[in-house]
Amino acid sequence: MRMSVLTKIVFGTSLFGFASLAAGGGSASAAPVKTIILVHGAWADGSSWSKLIPLLQHKGLNVVAVQLPMTSLAADAAVTKRAIENAEGPVLLVAHSYGGSVITEAGDDPKVVGLVYVAGSAPDAGESFADLIKPYPPAPALGNAKQDANGFFYLTEKGMSEDFAPDLPAVESSVMTSAQGPLSITAFTDKNTHAAWRSKPSWYIIAGNDRVIPVDLEKAMAARMKATTITIASSHVIMLAHPNEVFAFIISALDRLESR
Repeated sequence: MRMSVLTKIVFGTSLFGFASLAAGGGSASAAPVKTIILVHGAWADGSSWSKLIPLLQHKGLNVVAVQLPMTSLAADAAVTKRAIENAEGPVLLVAHSYGGSVITEAGDDPKVVGLVYVAGSAPDAGESFADLIKPYPPAPALGNAKQDANGFFYLTEKGMSEDFAPDLPAVESSVMTSAQGPLSITAFTDKNTHAAWRSKPSWYIIAGNDRVIPVDLEKAMAARMKATTITIASSHVIMLAHPNEVFAFIISALDRLESR
């Protein structure tokens, strides 16, 4: 099992049900995951995984954080597929926010053995991120987003500090405002042609205090996928606000995959 004694001491054997998630009958039969590919979301970049990467690397895992252009879903999926192609398999895909749409599209590769959504979008085939959000009341962050003349959405400094990452220190949210990757309206409205979660084991972390994606939508997506799910009382950027908990959840997913 990948979960170390230290992890068990720090997080406890029952926190979020990790022990039950990791438990499996019989000996491990599947090849261990070699590579974790991290896919960021809108208004972020690969550095949004900066607190999680060293934790995963310390476990001996290869870690790749892709840099999405966020010009279209097809372009973002192509970047992710290239990372999968170049990676040593088996591969676990981990995505945040809009990045969930990307791994949903790109994750049907045979190398991919599972999907982890961190407050992530999980459309079905024929759905877009915009389609998923439309039935819900507008999230507070949308009131602090601005669109430029080329159709790209940026988050204002207020939106970053009050909606996107309100539980991070001001210096961190300020850096994120400067480093953010804008999202094209095209990527937001592009419809998925694949839904990898229909054929791959899936895990989902709900951000209990999310002001970017409606919490009820996160719950609905996780339930539709029949994903192994936990809720963390966090802003949208769970991996920055609660990196240790996200790390432990990913390790539990790896343990579950190896015991299949």
